[in-house]
Amino acid sequence: MEEMLLNENLPPDAPEPLPFPFNQRTYCRYEPIEKRIEKARVLLVNNLLLQESDVSEVAIKELGRNVSKQLSRERQISGLAMSNIEHNVERLVKNPDVRKAHLSEIGTAAAEFQPQAIVLSGTLSDFDYYNPQHLENFSAFIRRTRTPVLGICGGHQLIGLSFGARVVTLDNQEQHQNRANRSYEYQYKLVRIVAPDDPIFRGINDADSGIWQDYTREARILRVWQNHGLQLDRVPEGFELLATGYLTRNQMMVKRSEEQLIYTVQFHLEKSFEDWDRTRATRWEHPNESRDGRIIFENFLLESLKRGE
Repeated sequence: MEEMLLNENLPPDAPEPLPFPFNQRTYCRYEPIEKRIEKARVLLVNNLLLQESDVSEVAIKELGRNVSKQLSRERQISGLAMSNIEHNVERLVKNPDVRKAHLSEIGTAAAEFQPQAIVLSGTLSDFDYYNPQHLENFSAFIRRTRTPVLGICGGHQLIGLSFGARVVTLDNQEQHQNRANRSYEYQYKLVRIVAPDDPIFRGINDADSGIWQDYTREARILRVWQNHGLQLDRVPEGFELLATGYLTRNQMMVKRSEEQLIYTVQFHLEKSFEDWDRTRATRWEHPNESRDGRIIFENFLLESLKRGE
C-alpha cells in the first residue's frame, strides 16, 4: 500500500487522516439520502452466538462457566448490530420487506421467505467456538444459493471459510494460537479499490454523479469503519479481489457467475448510516466521518434486484 494511504506512526485506534490533498476538510460531503429503490425483500442473518446449542465443545472447554456470560454479551451485541443493518435497508428502500434469522436457520428462512437479497452480519467469537454443524450447514447453503449475498466483517470471513480459505489473525496465526493478545484493525481506515469497474462501484467514473467523494473518484480510496482481529488468508477460488488494505489485504471481494452473486466486505459498511449521539454513553455509536459504505450497500441492493428481473 502506498505511503499516501497510511501513516505507520499513528496509534492503532487512531482515525486515519485522508491523504493530501483530500485532507483539507473535516466533514463528509455526501449527506442527502434519496431513496431510489422502490421495494426489496431482504433476509438479515444474525451470525453471532445466541444459545448453548450454537457453541462448540472447544468453546465449552475453554470458556467453562463463562459460556453463559459470553452468550449474554453476544445476544446484546447482536441486537444492536441487527437493528443497525435493518436501519440501513430502511434508509435505502421505500418499501422494505425485512426478515431476520439466525445463522443456524438460514436455509429454512431463505426457503420460506424467498428473499431478493441476503445480508450476513458480523461475528464476535472465533469460528472454532461455533457449533461445527452450523458451519457445515451454512457452507452447504452458501455454495449453492442463487440469492445475491452480502457478507459483512465476520460474514465476509464465514463466506471465505466456506469456499476454502482459512481465517487467521492479522499476523497470520491460527485462531486458537492467539485468543488474548491480538492486533486489531479499528477505527476509520483507508482501503484501495483495485477493481473500479465492478458494478458495486457504480458512478465512480462519473465526475458529475455527485455520489462518491473526490478522494474515491480521483484516488480510488474508500474510508471505512474497521473493527476486526481476524482475516482471510487468501481470496478463495472463484472470487475476485475488489479492494485491499495495509493490515488486511482482502478488504472486499466478489463471486460473480450466472448462478451466484456474492459480495463480501471486511469492514463495517453498515456503520456509514450511524451518527454519534452525545446524549448516549455508548461506544457503539461513533462520530460519522464517512458515508462510503452507504453507497456500496445501495449498489449491492441494486445489483441484487437486477438478478430477479
